[in-house]
Amino acid sequence: MARDAVTELAELLEGKGSRRYGLSDVNQLQHALQAALLAEQSCCDAALVTAALLHDIGHMVHELGENPAEEGVDDRHEELGHAYLAALFGPEVTEPVRLHVPAKRYLCATEPDYFAKLSADSVLSLKLQGGPMSSDEVATFRASPHADAAVRLRRFDEAAKVADLPTPPVAYFLPHVRACMRG
Repeated sequence: MARDAVTELAELLEGKGSRRYGLSDVNQLQHALQAALLAEQSCCDAALVTAALLHDIGHMVHELGENPAEEGVDDRHEELGHAYLAALFGPEVTEPVRLHVPAKRYLCATEPDYFAKLSADSVLSLKLQGGPMSSDEVATFRASPHADAAVRLRRFDEAAKVADLPTPPVAYFLPHVRACMRG
């Protein structure tokens, strides 16, 4: 079963990953591979490498087009991705995926220079996602046992938008994915 699910995930990434990634110069697959590579290069465990690879899978399972934010629509891809992955992985993978958007809101609220680091598409989607967190939201976010992993994932997410950056293929990261599968 795990092998079939891993194959399905790889096919989804390689198939729908050719869609443009927001307003950036990379597609969904390039973005996913860059995020996973950054996590691996930062000596993250298999769960965070897997979360980095799959953090935007929600963009690939909806039918709202390539950039719904441009149309004023929050695709809630973090929730879609979490729901899609929950049957396959435990919270060490799914919670950073679910929390990577709140992590952006958190960082915008707590780090004065973070907003300036956002790409144009992240600024656009931030408005749709609720903007920087309030102080109550910050406290709630910090209380999550997966907040630190989500913040790390968010930083990989923002950095993973480099045109023509060489990365390993999806197959390279599949051992991490397999190691994190349920049952």
